Amino acid sequence: MIHITLPDGSIKEYEAGVTGYEIASGISEGLARNVLAAKVNGEVVEANRPITQDATLQLLTWNDPEGKATYWHSSAHLLAEALEALYPGVQFGIGPAIENGFYYDIDLGDRQLSQDDFQAIEQKMLELARAKSPYLRKEISKADAIAYFTEKGDKYKLDLLQDLQDGTITFYTQGNFTDLCRGPHIPNTGFIKAAKLMNVAGAYWRGDEKSKQLTRVYAITFPKQKDLTEYLERLEEAKRRDHRKLGKELELFAFSEKVGMGLPLWLPKGTALRERLENFMRRAQVKAGYQQVVTPHIGSKELYVTSGHYEKYGKDSFQPIHTPNEGEEFLLKPMNCPHHCEIYKVKPRSYRDLPLRLAEFGTVYRYEQSGELHGLTRVRGFTQDDAHIFCRPDQVKQEFIKVIDLVLYVFNALGFADYTAQISLRDQVNRSKYIGSDEVWEKAESAIIEAAQEKGLPTVTEYGEAAFYGPKLDFMVKDALGRKWQLGTIQVDYNLPERFQLEYTASDNTKQRPVMIHRAPFGSMERFVAVLIEHCAGNFPLWLSPEQFAILPISEKYHDYAQQVYDRLLQEDIRGHIDTRDEKIGRKIRDAEVQKIPYMIIVGEKEQENNIIAVRKHGIGDMGNLTVDLFISNFKSMLEDILSKK
Repeated sequence: MIHITLPDGSIKEYEAGVTGYEIASGISEGLARNVLAAKVNGEVVEANRPITQDATLQLLTWNDPEGKATYWHSSAHLLAEALEALYPGVQFGIGPAIENGFYYDIDLGDRQLSQDDFQAIEQKMLELARAKSPYLRKEISKADAIAYFTEKGDKYKLDLLQDLQDGTITFYTQGNFTDLCRGPHIPNTGFIKAAKLMNVAGAYWRGDEKSKQLTRVYAITFPKQKDLTEYLERLEEAKRRDHRKLGKELELFAFSEKVGMGLPLWLPKGTALRERLENFMRRAQVKAGYQQVVTPHIGSKELYVTSGHYEKYGKDSFQPIHTPNEGEEFLLKPMNCPHHCEIYKVKPRSYRDLPLRLAEFGTVYRYEQSGELHGLTRVRGFTQDDAHIFCRPDQVKQEFIKVIDLVLYVFNALGFADYTAQISLRDQVNRSKYIGSDEVWEKAESAIIEAAQEKGLPTVTEYGEAAFYGPKLDFMVKDALGRKWQLGTIQVDYNLPERFQLEYTASDNTKQRPVMIHRAPFGSMERFVAVLIEHCAGNFPLWLSPEQFAILPISEKYHDYAQQVYDRLLQEDIRGHIDTRDEKIGRKIRDAEVQKIPYMIIVGEKEQENNIIAVRKHGIGDMGNLTVDLFISNFKSMLEDILSKK
């Protein structure tokens, strides 16, 4: 008999060799019908894999990320089976699950796949799925595996086999298709009820530009047709919310080939939006005891050699700038933290001076491959709402908790209610990519874990995601469409103070090292604005909107009265413009709606004679006639109510 520990902590006794599926059946038939795989002692395996010793067990369904990943990896095998049935002789590279769905890299020889082929492939996948073919696992010797793919003529699988050791190789077969695969897989193809090919792209084999370019087929599957329909609807909504599309329509930002790829140009309205975000953060930082600093956009190469950034990122950064002086080199600033370390060193520090909180909206530059650039979410020049807290070791947890409070304040003010705090720790095996001793890493990791627990944050732990100098707490935010974005980040660092020889005089008059906390609640301003645009579909909160009103005169005769209203609103710091175009009022209203301007103020003969305004609200319509003073009073009351909730 063996003992199985379930997620609720209960321990049950079973005969050795019991499977996850059998355990699920003993709990409920409904659960058994939905089990896709099992997690045994932390390893995901097939639900029908025998368990032969005491173990922890989690039964994975569609609701579990690892259950979805198993489902989509099995679907990649189904796609391959369909392609082989339709295109005999096709060769296969790799077919992993990805965040949404899966892909398979294939070689069709001279044939090209297009969207015209998608429907036939989808139909073949569903036809094969209905056969409910089990995914059968078989351990195989390397010699037999090579013989199989040699006879089949699949050179990519033979290439993959070269890296595998004898005794570790497995095949999986479903229906008429056999693949080289570690697994695991779902019980049978019958779980796959809806399939959609999304697109095709080119992909060099093993990412090597000297190798042949394969066809990468992206697809997604679901256990219900309804799930697929809802997913496609969300994709359409995502297209409507795309920050690149809305950024152009709302005249927020632009890109220019002459300026350079990945270097955004902020237009007046976008700049107004950024400035309001920055002012919001500055006010919060002043209340929290931060001091604002400004540092140059470049620094001596030696600065980044000292910090370790050159060693870790030098090859991926912009190349050094050479001056007329022999051997003098500068780098575009990839990080603000080395500059802040030098500010700390400007004068001697005492334990009474700490914590010292230095904040900067600092623009940094990193060379991203052109294929990785994407609107504002992936750029080569971006501004961080960066700050570095230099504190004593006994202050670390308290300061960390204060930063968590600031991050949550930002999320609350901007409507990001659904988030998870990711505790990003070192890789448990490969320590070569990190600097600093195990002792300081353990201190830093403990401080983050304890602070997150004390604040009661919903957390997940990810190994291998730490920065090279210290662990992090990354905030993963879900937007209105349920997509995850990494926004705010907080990091504990014992290493840079050591590398820069930072000191303070302790109460016993000895010299001690401060601890450094890196934090950026917005993260990158560019990325944050992109996520915000898509989250609210361009309908920004009233306090943040670049323009809060548009005055729409019915004709040129009322421009003077429109100017009087405009001047009055401007005195009250209410932002907007007058639409003086020679257009009909209906067109002006439609254009203001497209621009997502919160309030439209219409002025004509009646409004001028009675010293009133006609007000429309974006997305709602006519709000009636008001005096300008009453509109200002109502506007300010609404704004105060919104700001009080921040």
